[in-house]
This record gives sequence, structure tokens and C-alpha cells, in this order.
Amino acid sequence: MGWKTLDDMDLSGKRVLVRVDINVPVEAGVVSDTTRIDRIVPTIKDILSGGGTPVLMAHFGRPKGKYIPEMSLRVTLPSLEKALGQEVVFVERPDPAALKALPAGSVVLLENTRFAAGEEANDPTMSRFLASLGDIYCNDAFSAAHRAHASTEGVAHLLPSCAGRLMQAELSALEKALSHPQRPVGAVVGGAKVSSKIALLENLVARLDVLVIGGGMANTFLAAQGAQLGASLQEPDFMDTAKSIMARADETGCRIILPVDGLVARDFKTGAAHEIVPLGPETVLEADQMVLDAGPLSVKIVLGSFADLKTLIWNGPLGAFEIAPFDQGTNAAAAEAARLTQAGSLISVAGGGDTVAALNQANAADGFTYISTAGGAFLEWMEGKELPGVVALMS
Repeated sequence: MGWKTLDDMDLSGKRVLVRVDINVPVEAGVVSDTTRIDRIVPTIKDILSGGGTPVLMAHFGRPKGKYIPEMSLRVTLPSLEKALGQEVVFVERPDPAALKALPAGSVVLLENTRFAAGEEANDPTMSRFLASLGDIYCNDAFSAAHRAHASTEGVAHLLPSCAGRLMQAELSALEKALSHPQRPVGAVVGGAKVSSKIALLENLVARLDVLVIGGGMANTFLAAQGAQLGASLQEPDFMDTAKSIMARADETGCRIILPVDGLVARDFKTGAAHEIVPLGPETVLEADQMVLDAGPLSVKIVLGSFADLKTLIWNGPLGAFEIAPFDQGTNAAAAEAARLTQAGSLISVAGGGDTVAALNQANAADGFTYISTAGGAFLEWMEGKELPGVVALMS
């Protein structure tokens, strides 16, 4: 751990510039999901209890350096104040002197950082301006740490910097899962396309003992072995990539688990008529047939592999989890991972894409060791990439 936390900082009487991610969904002018707001509360409370003044900065939407009223962070104020149990001072045009004059115990929310063109350009002038607003910089937005913006990277070099509680939890969980895991370590990687996760798979097969591949991605791997999968989602242009990944796994000793049977249907809809079909290199489906979920034998093999693991990373569903009955594979595997975690035999970390939705639907999310709400940042970390917002905290 090369980064500092709030515990390493003297917060008393200091303005703490906190980068948060409250880019929350809004319906009819009201925040419809407060998860991201709820998750930053511990950081804000700890700064207040340490005698500091939290000055929150965040982005909202993609205004591209222009003021767009519909993308004002003002819409988050009611939910933020409810979560904190106190008033939050909203500041459209920050002034260093005015912020210094605020009474102790104040919480400040600055207007959308992306209204300024210098934000996404990581303009040094904007970084210096942001630095003038605080005495300490605290990054609590892991989900934005893969972006080298003024508020996530530039300002970190200009002030004493640390990770907030959410960032601290994310980094600690990911280090335990991938950087320094208890072995054997495995991963579930699912979803629609191999093409979007090539770097991820290439990195994982060099680090894992077991890799479960599911969803539409598995179809491409099966097709690369010779299976003819009809109308199933697959990427013919990436069959050679799949072969390369499997060859690399053989070299590194990573066991790849692909479906050996699947739920096959002719209609992509809830309750569609389906059958269980063996899957392998010799499989030949009819032109209108689709593999939409892992079959019962495949699930049994996956669950058996979990029993041998000490650490599990999860990214993506095993099938079309949004519609029954093609959610069965994901639900069963998620439930088992949660059970093993709660029994104390497994460290489980999940995140990215549809993963959180799938685990919530399976009623398994609360059983995992850690669920990351970060999308791109979680994937880039798993790909082995350096994240600018994290690197900046170590300088």
C-alpha cells in the first residue's frame, strides 16, 4: 500500500477537497438510486469528526466543458443532505476566501467539474485553481480513477493527498483479490463479447488458477473449438483471440472452465421454450437456436471449482440473467459464492458492467466480501493497467 488514508492526515481546521462520484441516476428531477451518495458518507463524516471542512467536487453527465442546467449537481442536494443529516452548502462559482470563511462543521458541494473545459483536459491552470480551494486533497472516487482529469489526477500533485474511505476499501479489496490474493484464486468472467475483455482475459490467465468463462463470451470460445452454435451470440472475428487465450492458459497452468451444456431456445424472451443441450467441439445447433444460459452440469462444475478456491473475482453473468429461465446459472453460482464467503472459506470481490445488477437480482450481493460500483476503473485494474487517479496518490 503506497497511498495514504485519512488516518495519516491532520484534518483539524483544514479544508479537505474531496473528489467523489455522485454521478447518480435521476428521474423526473429526483435521484432514483442513492447508492453512490450513501457510499461517500463515511468519508465526509470522518473529515467532520477530525475537524475538517469537506469540499466535495464531482462530475455529472457529459457536458463537455459547457454549462448545461440539466447536468447541475444541485439535483443531488436533497439526497446528499438526507444521507448526511445536515445542510450542504452548494457553490456554483468557488471562491477560496469564501470557503475559508465558512463555519466549522460545514459541508460544501461544488458545481459539476465538467462544466469547465479544463477538467477533462487535465489543464494545469484548473488544477492550480482547484488546489487553491483546499489544504488537503482526498480522492474517494475510485470509479473515476482511470481518468486523468484535473479533479482526479492534476490536483493530487499540488496538495497533500490521501484516499477516502470508499477509495481505501476499493483498493484494499482489489489488492487482496488480484495483487496479493490468497491462493488458489479464480475468476468468473461473463458477458456478451470477448472483444471488450481481451486485455482482461490476457491478464487474468497469467495470474489465476481457475477462469470460468460464461455468457456470450463462452460461445466464441466454444466456436473456436469447432462448435456450431446457430443464432447464439458469438464473435467469429475473435475466434483466433480465444484460441490464443486458451493456449496462454495452458502455458501458465490456468484451468479454463467453459460450459459443457446450455439452455437453448429459439426465442429471446421471458419463459421461452428451451431445452438442455450438451456443448462441446462437436455441437451443431440449428440455425435459429441460441445458447442463453449455462446448463445444470456446467453449473455443477462451476460450483465444484469454487469449493477449492480461497479468492474469487467476479465480472459478468453466466447467461441472459435479465430474463427467466436464463438467469438460473448466474443465480446458482452467485448464491454459492456468497454462501462460501459467509462461511469464511472464500474472499469474493465483484464489480463492473452488469455484474452488480446480476448479483443483486440473485440476492447474493450482500454475501460477497466486496462489491465495486466502479465500471471502467474496475475493469482496467483487472486488466493490470495503472490508474492515473491512484498513481497520483502515491507521488
